[in-house]
Amino acid sequence: MASGANLIVYPVKDLAQAKVLYSKLLGVDPYVDGPYYVGFRIGDQELGLDPNGHNSGQTGPIVYWRVEDIKARLQELVDAGAETQKPVTDAGGGMLIAWVKDADGNATGLRQEP
Repeated sequence: MASGANLIVYPVKDLAQAKVLYSKLLGVDPYVDGPYYVGFRIGDQELGLDPNGHNSGQTGPIVYWRVEDIKARLQELVDAGAETQKPVTDAGGGMLIAWVKDADGNATGLRQEP
């Protein structure tokens, strides 16, 4: 079972501008501030900015669901009719992510924390 959606990642073209905008919107500074990812935490939720998202095929925000076994959950979703859009990938520090697309083209992310 997924234990909840806890991350939304936006693809951005201008990371510096997006960082300023989302800092103002959220009222907090980023807890991760790098050239490949900027992340904000608000309670148990995270909002991320990915300057490489568009190049990876991301066309809009992706909501990530926290799962315990990403490979098993990905296979369950494929068996239920989803299409793998991004295979299981180590996003750094042992954080595993994957994307699926449903029959209507909606993208959903899976996230397994180390």
